[in-house]
Amino acid sequence: MSSDLTTKKCQLCAKNTPPFSFGEAKTYLTQIPNWSLSPDAKSISRELVMKDFLAAIRLMNQIAEVAEAEDHHPDFHLTGYRKLRLELATHSIGGLSENDFILAAKIDELPKELKKST
Repeated sequence: MSSDLTTKKCQLCAKNTPPFSFGEAKTYLTQIPNWSLSPDAKSISRELVMKDFLAAIRLMNQIAEVAEAEDHHPDFHLTGYRKLRLELATHSIGGLSENDFILAAKIDELPKELKKST
């Protein structure tokens, strides 16, 4: 389902654009099942445990390239040297827009070096 989102391009949101309602966000979330909706429905996030520190940095660099191409940027949180948390919101409208879900879908398509389960 996220393939529909991956074919789209992020669009500039006008300042008076209303953010997605909780219901709209939940509907879009079904297309990116690895992501979570914040309780206030103002952001989405995904957590990854990478193979190691360099794998996390490589993924962050790949995401940065996609984010620049879309002119829409996530917040990165790297802790414990390999725990990467990504957070998306459309800051200009104070909540979520389709752009967040487009970028999330494109991030999901990137190759990831995850920690192997033991």
